[in-house]
Amino acid sequence: MRLRPLIVCSIALALLPLSGPAHADDPTTTPSPTVTESQAPPAESPSPAGSEATPDAPLGTPADTPAESPAPTPSSPEDKVEEGLGVDGGTARAIVELTGPTENAPVAAQAAAESVDVVLQPQNQTFMVVNGTAEELAKLAEDPRVASIRRDRTYTPTQVGSNLTLIGADQAHAKGHTGAGQAVAVLDTGIDPDHPWYNGRVVAEACFSAVEPGVETLCPNQQTQQTGPGAADATTEKCLSGGVNLCDHGSHVAGIAAGSSGVAPGASIVAVQVFSRVNDENLCGEPSCLLAYESSLLQAMDYVAGLSQPIAAVNLSLGGMLYEGACDTSEEGSVFKPKIDALLARGIATVVAAGNEYFEGASYPACISSAVAVGANDGGDAIADFSNRGALLDLFAPGVDIESSVPDNATTVYSGTSMATPHVAGALALMKAASPDTPMADLIDKLKTTGRPYVYEANGAQVTTPRLDLAAALAGTAPQPPISQSPAPPPDQDPEPDPGGSSGPSPEPDDPADPGPDPAPDPDPDPEPVPLPTVTVTVTVTASPVAKPAATVCTRGKAARKLTVKKWAVEIHRSSGTIPDDTLTCYLKLISKSSKVFPELTKASSLGKAYRVLKNTRTGKAKLDRALLTAWLNWAHGTNGTTTLAAAEKVRLGKKPSAAALKKAADKVIKSTK
Repeated sequence: MRLRPLIVCSIALALLPLSGPAHADDPTTTPSPTVTESQAPPAESPSPAGSEATPDAPLGTPADTPAESPAPTPSSPEDKVEEGLGVDGGTARAIVELTGPTENAPVAAQAAAESVDVVLQPQNQTFMVVNGTAEELAKLAEDPRVASIRRDRTYTPTQVGSNLTLIGADQAHAKGHTGAGQAVAVLDTGIDPDHPWYNGRVVAEACFSAVEPGVETLCPNQQTQQTGPGAADATTEKCLSGGVNLCDHGSHVAGIAAGSSGVAPGASIVAVQVFSRVNDENLCGEPSCLLAYESSLLQAMDYVAGLSQPIAAVNLSLGGMLYEGACDTSEEGSVFKPKIDALLARGIATVVAAGNEYFEGASYPACISSAVAVGANDGGDAIADFSNRGALLDLFAPGVDIESSVPDNATTVYSGTSMATPHVAGALALMKAASPDTPMADLIDKLKTTGRPYVYEANGAQVTTPRLDLAAALAGTAPQPPISQSPAPPPDQDPEPDPGGSSGPSPEPDDPADPGPDPAPDPDPDPEPVPLPTVTVTVTVTASPVAKPAATVCTRGKAARKLTVKKWAVEIHRSSGTIPDDTLTCYLKLISKSSKVFPELTKASSLGKAYRVLKNTRTGKAKLDRALLTAWLNWAHGTNGTTTLAAAEKVRLGKKPSAAALKKAADKVIKSTK
């Protein structure tokens, strides 16, 4: 099955890959480590939260494309099953959406009787999770009580000053606005519940952590769910790997939103662990990493909706597929938008990290129109060079060199849109505490209308996105004048890879059983070297006993140059080209977020496997995969346009595509790469 990450937004828990501070064994003597991650080039723009659904524009589709009609209700069993599930053999982990919660038990019992593996059956929910082959899922879809069957997608945390002064939070605090009486729900990697930054203000905890082979629960009770005190504890043994705490991201996010030195120091915290531990070095690039399954997120959002205490915002510092336009009617968006809308109707905003890919758009679910999509700015009031941007974003907030809490009573400094997002979640706690009867949509609008306008270019148009300003929203100061944002100039020289490693995916060695021959020299080499994108980070770490290595920030390249399949094969073959292996691995990671074929059907998540895809021409499917991977690599290298790729992937995902259809699709993709 395909693990599709939602990146917490660049480590990110701004998270692309997870990276963070040391797990301090002796917090009384361990100084707070300082990790500064300076990320990639410029990105994109905003879209109003709480607005009506805007057109579904997947990656590569202009934001002004006419709106799609909502997806029709499936009329046949075949229409109920998402394209591509198990089409190339094997089993897929899938969410089975039911017509009502009362159907859960009988449908699960029938599925089990037919030897379908039911892996999750949440009580009082309209879905269950199964592992099944294409044939088993098709049979299950024949049941009239089954509404749809889709992948149980996964998401990664997004990556991980005087930030409070910049947004005027200090002035709001001076006026008595602390967020007391409201809460912020942090759906993340759990928290250190005893951290002094929280001062006993953690009022509810829960854990929803999916399991399957190679994937372990992070719930302290070792079950797939847990509620009550200690349920979201981020200091348990399962959170540790080699002395490093993998679960520090949630504590950092919670501290920014509602810590004693955060935006809403009087607000309460609802901590929900939604991640699982993955022990797969091929996937993680290291022995273990964290992913959040869609089924865990759905349970967590329903849990928050059922709480009785006043909650101002749900913070989601995680993300997945990239979109240039609103994704309300996409397969992913149609699942989450009803949850976000239901929370908004209860006065709870869903605040989501826009992503750290230096992309003019936003990652899912920030692309949903009723979510509040947040990008990152630096201390100089400029868009952070790694932040996504554009018309989909609602607000910018500080996301560079943000100090906050991490497990074992320590603090550290991270950068990313994961850090910007809790600034807005905390700001909404201040706003709602000050005006509890005002509809949440109006409070969001006030933050946007009082924010300092950032004016910049994205997707060929001028975009204006406000930067959070609580002094104007709450303290009565006049709104600040617009400030023009210029794209960051490209670096003078190529960055060197981070010697400290990363907790996100990293280059894998080629399969020793099939290393592949050294490719022949290109008879028509390029007259000049291929420009390299900025994909690494500069890290400054204050020594500590066990420091977590900083994550490499992964963004699209800026070369904007198309290479042929032959040239990509040379580049992908380890150390035979001009593009560093870590950059190529980054490209494969970005492709896995944006494509439905890679690595779901091809398993091309590593350089060795990608090389074999580029060299395989044995079947019609293999030739189409080869053409698609070449085109996606060009996209990751900086070229735009994915309409042809989306159409070709639809053919590839079909249950029994004809040889003629496969060839036609491959020919169109090859033409698009010239």
